[in-house]
Amino acid sequence: MAILEVCVDSRDQLAAALGCGAARLEVCSRLDLGGLTPTPELLAQALQAAGASAVRVHAMVRSRADQAFVPSEAEFSELRADLLRVKKQGAHGVVFGVLTSDACVDLERTRQLIALARPMTVTFHRAFDLVRDPSAELEVLIELGVDRLLTSGAAASALEGLDTLRALVARARGRIVILPGGGVRAHNAAEILARTGASELHSSHAFRIPRSE
Repeated sequence: MAILEVCVDSRDQLAAALGCGAARLEVCSRLDLGGLTPTPELLAQALQAAGASAVRVHAMVRSRADQAFVPSEAEFSELRADLLRVKKQGAHGVVFGVLTSDACVDLERTRQLIALARPMTVTFHRAFDLVRDPSAELEVLIELGVDRLLTSGAAASALEGLDTLRALVARARGRIVILPGGGVRAHNAAEILARTGASELHSSHAFRIPRSE
């Protein structure tokens, strides 16, 4: 049975996600900006609400809405501080993504963030959709020990990026979880799972994944 991760940025969305049986939460603020680091209050509410059901809670770590995902030194310091704060609060996982100016995974900064994050689970987010060579950068993430990659397959939505997502799942060979996201909804979830071979989905909408026949 595939699992669904739901991203939430409010108490109402949190309640809806848990009510639909989400297996994991990605907690953030400002989904209208692509998601930023959650407030301490919302993360605390999510951890408390999910605790009784053993739902995992991952926190976005993104201090500013920089669409290039190439932080300055000051912004990178903010990322580190945010990461340490959500870790101290008890998040089970952290979600981040940093690139170089030439559209590659920032190897050194990602390594630093992973070291700060452990033992939390690490997800590299859709910054990956901007890289020049997805196959090569996937290997970089695997070498770094990233646990999960959230991606639309470098397309506007997961449905449009099916071919790339399928190729990433095949290349990963279980060494990293490929997490399709972007426009994932109840009406297309089964198709995305079937055509990519993925075992997890990410959505900003809470729904129950249809059971396979």
